[in-house]
Amino acid sequence: MSASAPPSAGARGPAATVAALLVQARAQGLDRLDATLLLGHVLGVGRAWLLAHDDADVDATAAARFIGACTQRRDGVPLAYLVGEREFHGLSLRLTPDVLVPRPDTETLVDWAIEWLEGPMAALPHPAVADLGTGSGAIALAVAHACPRAHVCAVDCSAAALAVARANGTRLGLGVHWLQGDWFTPLAGQRFDLVLSNPPYIDADDPHLAALQAEPRLALTPGLDGLAALRHLAGTATAHLASGGVLMLEHGHLQGPAVRDMLVRAGLEVLGTRRDLAGHDRCTAGRRRGPTTDAGGPLAYPAGTVNHPMSEEKKR
Repeated sequence: MSASAPPSAGARGPAATVAALLVQARAQGLDRLDATLLLGHVLGVGRAWLLAHDDADVDATAAARFIGACTQRRDGVPLAYLVGEREFHGLSLRLTPDVLVPRPDTETLVDWAIEWLEGPMAALPHPAVADLGTGSGAIALAVAHACPRAHVCAVDCSAAALAVARANGTRLGLGVHWLQGDWFTPLAGQRFDLVLSNPPYIDADDPHLAALQAEPRLALTPGLDGLAALRHLAGTATAHLASGGVLMLEHGHLQGPAVRDMLVRAGLEVLGTRRDLAGHDRCTAGRRRGPTTDAGGPLAYPAGTVNHPMSEEKKR
């Protein structure tokens, strides 16, 4: 086999060239980038190789695998499932259909959490952080990577999801304590400086769910009331927050006012809502009132927080 041949070439004789397969994928309606990534995955080569060797022959077995993957992608299977990985906050995470595909919007939550850990919570030698509904472990692992001094634990009700998360942690060499259970249940008697969650928040009758049918439904919707999981977390967080501890919740772009109201009803001080890159409300945080910092003043809110006065909330 020549040095320029793809790893699978020659197994059953050439079926098509790289260029021809990419043209065929485009004819199926597939995005060129998706097609290139899928072919690279099948052949075990990078995009640069494909660009430099578009006249290389691909054997029939690999070509059939590629066309099958293209069909799945066209039918709505996420690219991350087909290639088995997705980058999140600079980390490469292995994925299976047992977990939700991490979205860039969720990096908004991670960025905000890191700002708190490096800012108002910087004096804490080992801040205790919990990620509830961890899925692939994306949030917990990103926080553990960015803040090595933090003690991070992560909870999920799915044993299959925890297996994916634990494997990601092992492969990345990041220490996270993984627990199976429903939200705060495995954390009885424990308190945290920071609690993070990207819970299911889509209404079960939302038409957008149809495009997400390949992903675990339990991770997308709590049922007809899309606010149910958010309401539960807000209502039970106080018992698990240390004095001055912060709860951060990802939510739908129209759910900010409702989540802020939940936090107020739970007795938490609303810190504000953070917007995603598209400018939509994406995460809301509340703090359990506690003592001032060592410097003698109140905890400062990290820059970029969008504060919503509660007087305005009552007008809505």
